[in-house]
Amino acid sequence: MNTSVQHGCLGVVLAGGLSSRMGQDKALLTRNNHSMLSFSKQILMDSGISNVVVSGNNHDIPDLVEQNGPVGGIFSVLARFPQINSLLILPVDLPFITAKALAKLRVKGELSQKATFFQSHNIPLYLPNNAYLELYLKQAFNINDARKAVNTAATSRFVTKGPSIKALINCMPHQAISCDDEKTLFNTNTPEQWQQASKQLNFEQAKA
Repeated sequence: MNTSVQHGCLGVVLAGGLSSRMGQDKALLTRNNHSMLSFSKQILMDSGISNVVVSGNNHDIPDLVEQNGPVGGIFSVLARFPQINSLLILPVDLPFITAKALAKLRVKGELSQKATFFQSHNIPLYLPNNAYLELYLKQAFNINDARKAVNTAATSRFVTKGPSIKALINCMPHQAISCDDEKTLFNTNTPEQWQQASKQLNFEQAKA
């Protein structure tokens, strides 16, 4: 990752969750001999994103505000890259996501300049970095300037689960688009879901 990147679209892998339901770090689960973290970063790059960062403690962008969920991760990324034009955000638990689906999301978002997501799924998410977003984060995290949060010790006092992705989306112009294959959005939060996904991946690999 080029830390001097200031413009364009930045790919973000959300890997800061506690993985409490899974019982182990979802980012380290193995998909076809590659970790889900490695797969997620590569699929963003394959979709046409030049720069990708990983949000979460022990990753590229540590959380400025502990235990504030995906929006806390987005907040932390934008504090590091305040001038970026947009984010293409991917959670680390989508083993069937495709570069084609992410590219579609980005194109639709760039053409409309709206927050863009798939119907019935708030993430993956194309998120323009605009005044709507800045105002929402400023209010949600109760600071005078979200862009200076990286130097704001007071952020440590927030220990809630944080605002929801849905609340963030609703604060700005947004659109839901169709997904060509619903399977690509299957997420794995539990061992049972991961086992189901692994069986399907092994079956597909055996057929190939």
